[in-house]
Order: sequence, then C-alpha cells, then structure tokens
Amino acid sequence: MKTAEIAIVGGGPAGMCAALVAAKQGAKVTLFDSSKILGGQLIKQTHRFFGSEKEHAGTRGIQICAMLEEEIRKNENIELHLDATVLAAYEDKIIAYEEGDKYEKMACKKVIVATGASEKMLAFGNNDLPGVYGAGAVQTLMNVHGVVPGQKVLMIGSGNIGLIVSYQLMQAGLKVEAIIEAAPTIGGFKVHASKVRRMGVPILTSHTILEACGTECVEGAIISQLDEKWSPIPGTEKRIDVDVICLSVGLSPLTELFWQVGCEMKHISPLGGHVPVRDENLETTVSGFYVAGDASGVEEASAAMIEGKIAGLSAAASLGYDQNYAMLRKEYLEDIGILRSGPVGEKIRQGLQILAG
Repeated sequence: MKTAEIAIVGGGPAGMCAALVAAKQGAKVTLFDSSKILGGQLIKQTHRFFGSEKEHAGTRGIQICAMLEEEIRKNENIELHLDATVLAAYEDKIIAYEEGDKYEKMACKKVIVATGASEKMLAFGNNDLPGVYGAGAVQTLMNVHGVVPGQKVLMIGSGNIGLIVSYQLMQAGLKVEAIIEAAPTIGGFKVHASKVRRMGVPILTSHTILEACGTECVEGAIISQLDEKWSPIPGTEKRIDVDVICLSVGLSPLTELFWQVGCEMKHISPLGGHVPVRDENLETTVSGFYVAGDASGVEEASAAMIEGKIAGLSAAASLGYDQNYAMLRKEYLEDIGILRSGPVGEKIRQGLQILAG
C-alpha cells in the first residue's frame, strides 16, 4: 500500500492552496484531482477577482490558476495525481482511488478534503430538454472549450455567477433575453448587475420559470411572476423565445467522503446543504480529516483559497511542521474574517453560527 503524510482530495483553489502551504512548511503532500488539469472552478473564471491584494484582487481566475499550478509543479514536496478519482475514504485515514486502469490504496497521516460543490437543478416542465444547462457547464463550454451553447439565453438566478456568466455570454456574442430571479431582490453584487443592465438586459425579480418549450431541444420558456408567498400569479405567464436556459440556482457541497468516514454532519441552508462539523483549524469530528473550500460551505473562490491555507497549515502543524505557525494562523484567520465581514458575508456568518451552535 502506498503512503502519504498529507493527502489532499481536490485540485481546485482550496486544494491547491492547502498543498502549497503544507508543502512550504515541509510536509510531503499528495494532491489528487479527478480532472486532467488543475484548477477546479478557476479554469473557467475569466472575470477579475475582488478583495485584497492577498486574494489576488484585479486578477482573473484563469491567471490565478496558472500561478498556483506553476508553484505546485516546482515544489518537490508535492506529488501530483491528475485524472485520479478518490473513490472512498476510511476512518483510519486510508483512501482508495482510481488512476488510469489501476485501483490503488493509500495510507495517509492526514487527509484534507477539498472536493468543491455541484450545481443544483430546478424543477420545471421539460427541464431535461437539450439546451438546459447549469451555469458552470456554460462557463466550461465557452471559457475552456471555446464553444457557445446557443444564441438566445434565459438566465435563471441573479447571484454573482448568474450575472457574471450572463456578461460572458454577451461578450461571446450571444443575446441574453432576460435574467429572472425568484427572490424580490437581486442576489449578486451591484457592480455585476449594473454591467448587464447597461447592456440592455432586464433583470426580473419575483419571477420563476414554469416550463421549457420545445420537442427535440429548447425553443422557448414560459415564465411567471411570483407573489409574496413565492407562488406563481395566474395570468402573468409569458413566453420568451430562447434556445438556451441557463440555471444559476446555487451549489451543493460535495461531502460524500465525510459521510463515508462518519463525520458529524449538519444541514445548514446558508452554507448550501449538509456540511461537516469542524473546529477553527478546519479539522472535522473524525481526527485527521480536514475540510476546505466549497465542501465546507459554498463561498467565493477567495474564501476557498484562504480556507485551503488554514487546513494545509493545520494539518502540517499537527505532524510537527510548525514553522511560524502562530503568526501564519493568525494572519489567515484575520484574512478570512475580513473577507466575510460586512453585508456580503452575512449569509456565511449566519451559516457558521448555526453550525457552531
């Protein structure tokens, strides 16, 4: 059986930062990702990041990904396994993974799970027609493979992802007919909403989709207004002719490995669903298992990177690699606190309070 000091499952922003911090402390790190390329969500994020200089403000996600990958490939303490899927994890910190045509097991001293999140679906008529996409799938098609999904789009959801992807669709030459939002207010940053509105896209709050129209593929959508109880208002139905329906209705943390090892789990709606209970060092209730990034609660990529740093530092320190530990820990905790401050981080703060309570 193969061995590792620290195994990290997931090569997105959280996993990459966890690997770099732990390796810089001196720990031997094995980093797994099921994709053929590193980066997770960063590989399709062409927009510039907000935040401070530490969180790469003003830099595009694809550029951040390239910088982190270069550091990882140069670091001799990091062993990289791409196109390798971790299938199972056990309480004694053994993981099983598939790589190529081989099934392997690895005994680890510590495990950091940074598996990210999956897109949520929305229930409506004909939602299985070709032409109904998740926003992440649309970003992957356009920004990774250079393929446009259609010509005329209805965006469902006005959070930051919905607004950003709408703008990217227009940059690619598509027409966004409308953005609809079930809530009475826009969910994303005003700066993103203002950009799409200036380009003539209506953002219809208190609206939902009732049905996708078409036989072989999407040819349109029926939308409706919602009342204060979130129920469709009869007589407000309207058809919009589109060939793409793009869903940006949230993400669910990918937590299967935590269930497998028996971590205490709680369903926290503001964090996106079931998440593992953990301490300030991001160690779960199963000793030696840590969580970071969207698997701990859905947030922006900047928060995922800082959580990765905290988890990587904590796991390394628990193995005796603790140079400048107190200083770095204080710095990272302050950084995440600042990032979650103010009205933007209210939902996350609320979720963390519920989790701790």
